[in-house]
Order: sequence, then structure tokens, then C-alpha cells
Amino acid sequence: MRPNDRKYAQSHEWVKLDGDVAIIGITDFAVQELSNGNESDLVYCDLPDAGRMLAAGETFGEIESVKAVSDLYAPIAGEVLETNAAIEDHLEILSKDPWGAGWIIKIKPESKKLDGLMDAAEYEKFVASKKH
Repeated sequence: MRPNDRKYAQSHEWVKLDGDVAIIGITDFAVQELSNGNESDLVYCDLPDAGRMLAAGETFGEIESVKAVSDLYAPIAGEVLETNAAIEDHLEILSKDPWGAGWIIKIKPESKKLDGLMDAAEYEKFVASKKH
């Protein structure tokens, strides 16, 4: 079961509110789809600069593996405060800890409403429907 303390987008990003900051990452399912379970398959990550304004659903970067390139989408609108520089050089962090150390960006959200995003149980059902 995926963590209940965050919301999930259909594009496989998660968002967790922490006070006035929203932490955004990608799910274990997204990492698995990109890497086939082989963390060395993740080869490149392009992240936005701090200060960039993001609209909900906007592409803010990409992750590349040996088999595919996947865009990263903002699940909510806000201003980029920080990017996780550690993952740019060590993409294996995404495989090892997508829920903690593998966060991708932190933003100042325009709103703390997470309407239109799934809770953990809804995301579990969504992912299960993709496996068939």
C-alpha cells in the first residue's frame, strides 16, 4: 500500500503538504515502469529552476531511462522553491526511496486544496487497472 499522507495524480506524481510547502515526487509504479526494476536504467533527470511558476498539469521536467523518457507533471499549481539536487546525480535514490529521499521538487502551492487528485486507495485501484 502506498502512503496515505499524500495525494496522487494519474500521471503518477504524488504531492504531500508540509505546512506551507508542497513536496512532489513520482510513485514507485512510475519508477518501476521507467526502470524495469533496474535502478541503473535511470540515466538522466531535468528539473526546473527555483522561482519558476507551475500550473497544475504543466510539464516541469523529465526523467530518462535507457528505455524511455517520461515527462514530469505538476499535480498542483505553485512556485518552485527547491529541487532535489541529489537525485540529478544519483537517480537510484528514486528506486530506493521514492516516498522520502526521492522527492523531486518543493513548491509554494497556490492553494492547499488537492481537488482532482486520488488518495492512496484510489491510486491503488488506478494502478491495478493499468496492469491488465
